[in-house]
Amino acid sequence: MVEIDQIKKLREETGVSIGECKKALEGAKGDIKKATEILKKIGQDFAKNKSQRETKKGIIESYVHSGKRIGAIVELHCESDFVAKSEDFQKLAHELCLQIVAIPLEENPLLEQLWIRDETKTVSDLIDEYISKFGENIIIKRFARFEI
Repeated sequence: MVEIDQIKKLREETGVSIGECKKALEGAKGDIKKATEILKKIGQDFAKNKSQRETKKGIIESYVHSGKRIGAIVELHCESDFVAKSEDFQKLAHELCLQIVAIPLEENPLLEQLWIRDETKTVSDLIDEYISKFGENIIIKRFARFEI
């Protein structure tokens, strides 16, 4: 039997729906770590299915570090204005700018880099999570890093 506290904890960690968290926990026999892996796999499969869908909406986000010597800009696309205007989508765009500023692109292509906030995930994994969350394809159309 899965406890409600486990479901809440997994939901807070992943942002996935309560129903999906419950299914993953049941499949993992209450093990949150295993349930997280199950949800990650489901999210990756879901993202692959969405990858061919057209992305005509989106936003442009920028970030300049406090010393004003390094900054980034990213053009992030999705399928609908509804998602593009959402706080979570805007947060993703901001996180991508922070990633671009934090790690020089010579080290790894952006999508292959470990995410600066959670090194158990790549930037590609992060985007897949948001694709799963929104049910829409998301792509980084363009980005740039500026440094003096």
